[in-house]
Amino acid sequence: ASGVTFLAEAGGVFDQLRTHFDLVSFDPRGVGGSDPIRCLTGPQLDAYVNLNPDPTTAQQREALIRSSQRFADACYQRNGRYLEHVGTIDAARDMDVLRAALGDRKLTYYGASYGTYLGAKYAQLFPAHIRAMVLDGAVNPDESSTAANLVQAKGFETDLADFLAACVGSGSCPFGSTDSAAMSGLNALIAQITAHPLDSNGRVVGAGEFFEGLAEGLYSTAAWPQLQSALGAAKDGNAAGILLFADSLTERNSDGTYDNLIESNLAISCVDRPSPRSVSTYEQNAAKFKKVAPHFGAPIEYGSMPCAFWHVPPVEAPHPVTAPGAPPILVIGTTRDPATPFVWAQALAHQLSSGVLLTHDGDGHTAYIDRDPCVDSVVAKYVLQLQPPKAGTVCQ
Repeated sequence: ASGVTFLAEAGGVFDQLRTHFDLVSFDPRGVGGSDPIRCLTGPQLDAYVNLNPDPTTAQQREALIRSSQRFADACYQRNGRYLEHVGTIDAARDMDVLRAALGDRKLTYYGASYGTYLGAKYAQLFPAHIRAMVLDGAVNPDESSTAANLVQAKGFETDLADFLAACVGSGSCPFGSTDSAAMSGLNALIAQITAHPLDSNGRVVGAGEFFEGLAEGLYSTAAWPQLQSALGAAKDGNAAGILLFADSLTERNSDGTYDNLIESNLAISCVDRPSPRSVSTYEQNAAKFKKVAPHFGAPIEYGSMPCAFWHVPPVEAPHPVTAPGAPPILVIGTTRDPATPFVWAQALAHQLSSGVLLTHDGDGHTAYIDRDPCVDSVVAKYVLQLQPPKAGTVCQ
């Protein structure tokens, strides 16, 4: 996503650091304002999102396959060989040019989610150019795309169970008063919307939009009350709330246009590491993943299927990032993070020669952005005074 937009919207998160630092962000190659990857029109993206992400019939599977191929073909038709040059390793080189242009002898960096992968790649290339680096909600660079999809699906499934438990605990859960009843009620709603999509001001809200909306609602515990209300309204036939969540995750604008998050996400992911090239592999993986992550396993795996048809090769393969010679690098992992599960933070901190893991015991995606006071204090001490936390530090 756009780093420029992120800074404009979330700059206040960094207030405790602004007496000592100016804040600078940028849009990586192919993202936002940096020669953005564009593949499909707004209506075409609507149709892409609307497809059932967990197909159960041959017709649904064929529709998903055709859509994935059309997506890849359109990306190449509109962008050509530029697609070879939007990988994270190239963006990391850009970041060192930016550091030099700003006159900084060494880089002080905060990266969240995908930004941790970008930070790790920078550390791989320029370990001696780092002053301080915070990687919050870490991605594991030493993992295949298939393995990463499974880990992420399990992460969302864990967070979903916690959300439904909180829903029950609120005393006003629309799905029942026990955890099992809540899960059954959610499954019934998914089946209902899949079979009979809802209309919301002329837009069709089916299984695809519901999946996106449910996933978005799990990113932050602060959004759980709104997600609970949106699910209750959807149960009563009003999908407007779920649609708001879905549009937030896909970056769909009110005028029907999209920012280029979907397109740049796939373009970068398809060249960052190899993906299966056989459709049957995705189908087999989706069936396996569904057994351990019933709600997210198949949709997340199928979501990578455009990479099977991608027209340019990957520029890297998974490998550990060690970054010898770098100063202490702070890796933050949230124990029940849905999008970047805790095991990834553990893995990255272990790989980095100077990695230090800070554990945030909680739900939701990333920790510092959610302004956890304990995490805030650890980050401030590290960034301002270059004092990393002791090994084994946990913020409750």
